[in-house]
Amino acid sequence: MVKLYDTTLRDGNQARGISLSLNDKLRIAQKLDELGVHYIEGGWPNPTNPLDVEFFKKAPSLNLKFSRIAAFGSTCRPNTSPAEDPILTALVESKAPVLTIFGKSWDLHVTEVIKTTLDENLRMIEQSVAYLKTKCEEVVYDAEHFFDGFKNNQDYALKTILAAQKGGADSIVLCDTNGGCLPSDIVRIMREVKKSVKTPLGVHTHNDSGCADANAIAAVEEGAIQVQGVTNGFGERCGNANLVTLIANLKTKMGLPVVTDEQLSRLTTISYAVSEIANILHNERQPYVGEAAFAHKGGAHIDGVLKVARSFEHIDPALVGNSRQYVLSDQSGGSAIVEKLQRLKPDVNKKDPAVQRLLTKIKEMEYEGYQFEAADGSFELLMKKELGLYTEPFAFHGFRVIEEQLPDGTLFSEATIKVKAHDRVEHTAADGNGPVSALDHAMRKALAKFYPSLESVHLVDYKVRVLDGRDGTNAKVRVLITSTDGTTYWGTIGVSENIIEASWIALIDSLSYKLAKDGV
Repeated sequence: MVKLYDTTLRDGNQARGISLSLNDKLRIAQKLDELGVHYIEGGWPNPTNPLDVEFFKKAPSLNLKFSRIAAFGSTCRPNTSPAEDPILTALVESKAPVLTIFGKSWDLHVTEVIKTTLDENLRMIEQSVAYLKTKCEEVVYDAEHFFDGFKNNQDYALKTILAAQKGGADSIVLCDTNGGCLPSDIVRIMREVKKSVKTPLGVHTHNDSGCADANAIAAVEEGAIQVQGVTNGFGERCGNANLVTLIANLKTKMGLPVVTDEQLSRLTTISYAVSEIANILHNERQPYVGEAAFAHKGGAHIDGVLKVARSFEHIDPALVGNSRQYVLSDQSGGSAIVEKLQRLKPDVNKKDPAVQRLLTKIKEMEYEGYQFEAADGSFELLMKKELGLYTEPFAFHGFRVIEEQLPDGTLFSEATIKVKAHDRVEHTAADGNGPVSALDHAMRKALAKFYPSLESVHLVDYKVRVLDGRDGTNAKVRVLITSTDGTTYWGTIGVSENIIEASWIALIDSLSYKLAKDGV
């Protein structure tokens, strides 16, 4: 059986823009356990990394049901016995049931990086593995830079993993650390390795040549029984193999029971959750789990999917917990609008006047600069208005935004707002770290007195696009906002020559959509 080894908490945490706290790591570990990942690499415990040391102390309290925790480190240092090496001592003290160590496979690294002899490196590998075998349940040996090492000096690269085998490693993972291999390289080298190595093999790939996922699949096809990767493909440089994509491919394309059907159905939710915890915007074009993975925009595509879904979809999106989307634009035609409207009013058909009215309205608004591909919230409000299913829950009587530079040079932003709801007028103000932030805070502060559920809404993304730079500062801008209430995400849009007004329009739609979603 192929086992999944997730290294988000260590390799993924090395990505630019990611810095996981202890609480972040514990939360992600729980999510990976829900997904059914077999191994969770918690980090590299050593005295210079107290956060990871603390993680291994806290990990047992997670009471994981499916996953085993692995601690990561290296072989002992040159001319040092394993029992006296501080790195291996810290690994043992982590009390992790699985210990993973890496060693050098490329002779270049042996002589030029760690500055020792080829024979000493073999001694370090064999003795380190043998020592750890007496201290834990399972030892995984990562053959760092193995594929580059094999290309440079095949005989020596093989000697390094045979040393790990002699030491008693439970599995040997071949690493494309520089990420430069093609699938054909993986296949050729795996076939050579299998001739002399009997220990179960795994694979660890990076994405520097854009082939990490394909290389991992190629290794599995050649007999690898452990696949290492990172949730959502985070990692150094161009990232690691995306374990989310690999799980879906192994399960749905290759029929391998790496997770259960129920766990697979959580793939999208967990992928989003890990992005949110890592404070990284989720990749909407990520295979299987991205917002655009099953989105259809072209009229002919939409018509085909409505008739036979598999004509334009490689799997049923529900298998991975995703959903089909029909993107509205002037390319979509009536089929997409009918499908959208039927969610609100099931008896709508192509001949309904609302379909043509809505299509005309969309084309007019797109001419003005609107685009609804990522503004599902604004579009749903537009549909409800056309169908007469929407009543404005509040009315704004105006706003004022003040930008002031204080004597110490810092900027101060304040927004004042008047809003009417339930026959009452609320006049309030709030500050923020910019004019849009201040507007957002003031709007929710005022409306939360009428609608407490709005307190859960917050912005997770804010984008501005200048529509025609030839007009300079007089150009129209498009503002796209992504909001969440902690459960679902939605996009809203505003267009104006004034960036504050465009933001205002998108913010109003964001809060209006939340109330409509709640049935207000």
